[in-house]
Amino acid sequence: MYIVIDDRALVTEGYQSLFNGEGVPSIGFTPSRFQEWVEDTPADHINTVEAFLLGDCAERSSFPTMIRRRSQAPVIAMNEASSLEKTLELFAAGVDDVVRKPVHVREILARVNAMQRRNEKRRTGDDDIALGEIRVYFDGRDPDVAGEVMSLPRRERRILEFLMRSRGRWVTKSQVFNAVYGLFDAEVDEAVVESHVSKLRKKLRDRLGYDPVQSKRYLGYTIS
Repeated sequence: MYIVIDDRALVTEGYQSLFNGEGVPSIGFTPSRFQEWVEDTPADHINTVEAFLLGDCAERSSFPTMIRRRSQAPVIAMNEASSLEKTLELFAAGVDDVVRKPVHVREILARVNAMQRRNEKRRTGDDDIALGEIRVYFDGRDPDVAGEVMSLPRRERRILEFLMRSRGRWVTKSQVFNAVYGLFDAEVDEAVVESHVSKLRKKLRDRLGYDPVQSKRYLGYTIS
């Protein structure tokens, strides 16, 4: 999920619509609402955020430090105009990247994916994640399973990517839902996760000959 912070509802609603058009959950906040949210939201919800986008607001120089207390997700500042002085100030404040508007959401997604791949490479030495005969890429490509590309619907692919990023620990149905649909999609019932996971598990089982996804009541899902 992507978080967009800006004083203007027109901006936050516009980016939310564009992200949703790419199948990526997002939500927009005014600065005051964002400060309340980032301080009060449970950690398992914060951990589903893939990036924070800082638009124009007086408080944004203080936001990177506030975010870092709760999350290690990339923080990207979006500037209306090119200014070396402002760009340097934002980097000094702790943002990970600065882009000039207008910027297409696909460019933002590509930048965030590149940061995530670098972080994963520092952690594991690889640009992608492999677990047994499953390899995921996080750049929009379908995964390789048992040596062949497995074509997956967008949401099933995102669930697999989330499980692979969370490998070694259990994730709840709510965490999976938030990673795929976002925290604020009231129009979709959380129970839809079970259907997506069931379809994904069947496809993996058919290809691998076994089910790599485990599920336990009260714990959720894990992949091994």
